Amino acid sequence: MPRRSERGSIRIDPRLVIGIVLIAGSTAGVYALVSGLDDATEVYTATETLTPGDRIRPADLVVERVRFGSAEARYLEPDAVPEEGLIVTSTIRAGELVPLGAVDDVDRAGLATVVVTSRAALPEGVDRGSVVDVWSTRQLERGAVEPPSVLVPEAEVAAVTGSSGMVDSGGVSVELLVPRERVAALLEALAADDTIDLVPARPEVDR
Repeated sequence: MPRRSERGSIRIDPRLVIGIVLIAGSTAGVYALVSGLDDATEVYTATETLTPGDRIRPADLVVERVRFGSAEARYLEPDAVPEEGLIVTSTIRAGELVPLGAVDDVDRAGLATVVVTSRAALPEGVDRGSVVDVWSTRQLERGAVEPPSVLVPEAEVAAVTGSSGMVDSGGVSVELLVPRERVAALLEALAADDTIDLVPARPEVDR
C-alpha cells in the first residue's frame, strides 16, 4: 500500500508496482490467447478417403478449427456446402482438410466407374485412392497370347470389393475410375475375357 513519509510525501511500495505489472502481463497474455482462438477458421476434414465422383454432404465430414495465419484459407468451410452436397473432383485422403479445388457442384471429372477383375491378388498398398495402370493380355488361338500392353494408364481405384469368387485364382474385383474415352476399349477387353492386371502407377517424378 502507498505510505506517507515523515515529510508527508507518498511512497509507493515496490511490491505493489510488481503486482500491477504481473496482473497486466497476465491479462495481455489471456487476451492474446483468446484473440488467437478467434482467428481460427472452421473447415471440413474428410473422415475417409474420397475419390472423384463421390458426393459429399456435411454428415460425411467433420469440422476442425484451424489457424491459417495471414494466408487466405482455401479449404471448404461449413457454410459452403449446399443441402444437395458437392461432387469430389480429385482424391482427398482420410484426415485431410478438404481443398476448395477438390470439390464442385457438378461432376466435371469426365470419369466413369468400371468394375474389373484382377488376375491375381492386388499388390501391397493398392487400395481406395491408389493410382494403377491397367494392363491387358489378349488370348489368341492354341494357347498363344499377345504381349501385355497398358490399356488404361493411371486409373484410380474407387473401391476394392473383395474376391471375385474365382477358385484359387486370387482374383479381386476392383472399381476403377476410368477416363470416358477409354471405357469402350476396357469393356471390349473384358468382353473378350482378356487377362487384366493392375500395376501401381509410377510417381510422376519417375516418369
